Amino acid sequence: KQLRLSSIAQHWQGFLDHAQRHGWDSAQYLSALCEQELADRDSRRIARYSKDARLPVGKSLASFDFAQVPGLAREQIEALAGSADWTRQARNLLLFGPSGVGKTHLAAAIGHGLTVQGVRVRYLATTALVQQLQLARTQLHLEDALHKLERYAVLILDDFGYVKKSETETQVLFELIAHRYETASLIITSNQPFAEWDRIFPDQMMTVAAVDRLVHHATIIELSSDSYRRKQALGQIAAEPGSLTPTPAPTITLPSPSTITSVGCRDDDSESAPSG
Repeated sequence: KQLRLSSIAQHWQGFLDHAQRHGWDSAQYLSALCEQELADRDSRRIARYSKDARLPVGKSLASFDFAQVPGLAREQIEALAGSADWTRQARNLLLFGPSGVGKTHLAAAIGHGLTVQGVRVRYLATTALVQQLQLARTQLHLEDALHKLERYAVLILDDFGYVKKSETETQVLFELIAHRYETASLIITSNQPFAEWDRIFPDQMMTVAAVDRLVHHATIIELSSDSYRRKQALGQIAAEPGSLTPTPAPTITLPSPSTITSVGCRDDDSESAPSG
């Protein structure tokens, strides 16, 4: 108890009985106890990280319908969720697409996969985070607030494009991006391509600087599909007896960012700033 080896304190007697029955020597007995201690610590850490991440409930890779998003490479998404190497390199993940195609679902599922590997992740609605940082700035604690976020190797900023275009809001958002540049990872979901980010940041210089830092070490994934939620709703309507067939809404296609020449997934390690 003094050494804070709670699992060893709990299991030593049971392991000793097992060791005596199976003829273990002292090294085998001690090794098994230590392995149990480490396994229990990992389990507690993962549970703690999962709770602290505040990820949306039910958003896993198992529940994501890849068939609804043509062109999305399932293998790449599983690799991002299954390996923490890219987070140790402070790389970013940028998910673009219209509303309802599953950007939040994918970001949360990847975040869950990372927490299982012992990576500290935090999910945040971008507008809520901006409000927190604005308050910290008015109280002259912005630098402290940014340092507190350093405990998370990955920040998920959901709905990046919904930030209001005001100088105070976008300034703190830019400072967050600059603060984490090449030191920690960001996962960003946005329904606006880079070419429209001048709606987020108040001037072109800040837009170019923000995009430059985000894409320097980044994997960029575009999701071009009709809204999954809309498809699901239409399917439910069609299944109801006597229901009228609704008129299909036009398909929304995400314009390609100016730095991306093909639809799909890519890594961007170029140092030049996007022209958009």
